[in-house]
Amino acid sequence: MATKILDTLGLKCPQPILKVAIMVPQMSPGDVLEVKADCESFPNDIKAWAEKTGKTLLFCTDEGGGKFSAQIQF
Repeated sequence: MATKILDTLGLKCPQPILKVAIMVPQMSPGDVLEVKADCESFPNDIKAWAEKTGKTLLFCTDEGGGKFSAQIQF
């Protein structure tokens, strides 16, 4: 299992989720993708994406200052 980090700071909806989707082919079962984002809709968007794709959203936390951190397990 590997953990990869995806920085989407500065990108606005829907770009952070599109960047996550682009990472899918690079991920193996059990891998974790950590995403950093500052788009205000990101928490709802990443939850919906994980549910739709069958991935596990481990957490999505508000880091303050409009920044969020999420981990998705593949």
